[in-house]
Amino acid sequence: MRPAGRLEAAITVLESHVQAQYPARLVLSTWARNNRFAGSKDRAAIANLVFDVLRRSTSYAAYMGNKEPRALALAAFFDGWGFTLEELDEMCDGGQYAPQPLSDDERAGLSRLREGQVLDSPPAALADVPVWIYPSFEQVFGDRSLIEGQALALRAPIDLRVNRLKIKRSTLLKKLEEFEAEVPDDLADIVRIPASIGAQKSPRLDMLDAFYKGWFEIQDKGSQIVSVLTGVKAGMQVLDLCAGSGGKTLAMAALMENRGQIHAYDNEEKRLSPMSERLHRAGAHNVKVLPSNNQGVLDKLNDKMDVVLVDAPCTGSGTWRRKPDSKWRLTQAQLDERLLEQRAVLEQGAKAVRPGGRMVYVTCSVLPQENADQVGSFLESHPGFSLISPEAIWSEVQSAPLPVSAICAENMLQLTPAHNGTDGFFVAILQKS
Repeated sequence: MRPAGRLEAAITVLESHVQAQYPARLVLSTWARNNRFAGSKDRAAIANLVFDVLRRSTSYAAYMGNKEPRALALAAFFDGWGFTLEELDEMCDGGQYAPQPLSDDERAGLSRLREGQVLDSPPAALADVPVWIYPSFEQVFGDRSLIEGQALALRAPIDLRVNRLKIKRSTLLKKLEEFEAEVPDDLADIVRIPASIGAQKSPRLDMLDAFYKGWFEIQDKGSQIVSVLTGVKAGMQVLDLCAGSGGKTLAMAALMENRGQIHAYDNEEKRLSPMSERLHRAGAHNVKVLPSNNQGVLDKLNDKMDVVLVDAPCTGSGTWRRKPDSKWRLTQAQLDERLLEQRAVLEQGAKAVRPGGRMVYVTCSVLPQENADQVGSFLESHPGFSLISPEAIWSEVQSAPLPVSAICAENMLQLTPAHNGTDGFFVAILQKS
């Protein structure tokens, strides 16, 4: 497909997405099934453009003075895909597989985008954050709210965690040279593949032989930092209470050098289903996957765990770079539901911690209601727990300095794309007296 055809296809997908209110990935899959002529590179380019629009739909609307899918797709295509206004004007000729010619208003909007001149718009629109959520951004980030929102609207790189049980990072870097693999900082096990640009197709790293050999896992830098901050060591008894598919479980197993015991649990069996295959591939032998939705199994662990990881269910606001349509689908009712679930898992996790042990509370969120507010509420009702410094845990296992928190909250760490080059992760470490 020519670029004009890809642009027209993206406009069609976006129109269907708006009309049907289905997740963007589902709409893209439907379009691909109905248009078999589109090759894999074409499908990737169209998906890239659709998600670029969803990441920045309100700021593009502010430039264009128009929030219709066509205007937003034109803005995204012009903004990050290397075409001049003159080329775009020529491309949109109304042909069989091309968009209709540009209007004078569209040309004016694209010119404003090129010059960085927006029409009068509220800060939430320019930050590409839902209006009802923006006060939470201002509460936690203050005058950096716009910057933090804009960073959450960019494409994300692909971060890998080197599996130290099987390979050295230097060896893996050589294997991934063709993907421009790099080490972004001093974090011990990280390798980064830069974010794709324009129509560029992201590499399917999970199809590589190195992946099947268990040499690496795809895991955001923020998630890797959180795993280190659990402070797990060889010989410990650890409960991963909301283990999901096991990303942090695998990271902790490697940090423990396969010694000790990790009990992996999740309320939903479906979330745990990939766990066995991942454990086998990674060579992780110190993980016991517990039956789902079984309170009796959890009760047997009460007061016995050195570390309890509560990777709590949350809104996922910290992952908007990777799931851009989720921010526009989020509702107050969903947030309220997540808050109740977080309180429940904190209560459950607290029971499992032995005296002197730790509970590590984690979300992939930047919203204070799910993070500092939730921790503060827990501490008020549980005087036997107290916050301890993440620095104290970090310095025991990492030579590099602890990443600087994006918020000023004592003994709590907030990671963000703007501040740390990570997804948005929050962590608080609670010690039981």
